[in-house]
Amino acid sequence: MYKYLQSFSIIFFGICVLLGSWFISQSLKSNQENVSKEEQYRYELLSPNENNLIIFDKQSGDYWRKFIESGEGPTEWEKQPSPISEPLE
Repeated sequence: MYKYLQSFSIIFFGICVLLGSWFISQSLKSNQENVSKEEQYRYELLSPNENNLIIFDKQSGDYWRKFIESGEGPTEWEKQPSPISEPLE
């Protein structure tokens, strides 16, 4: 009788470990999908003309601008204040 109880306990423990691992992996997978869907379209690259590049953050409203002169290397990115966060007069 003790022999069967020990075998049953080992099998039951193995099934519990497998089910627990599966539940944890499913919850982690769903969390990653939610984050990736939210972050996927957060930034937008805009090019109003051939000398300017703008990266716009749709979530915070901030944007970064980079001016590229013709025939020269790129300059540094400059963070610009958000036009929607400025107080209206």
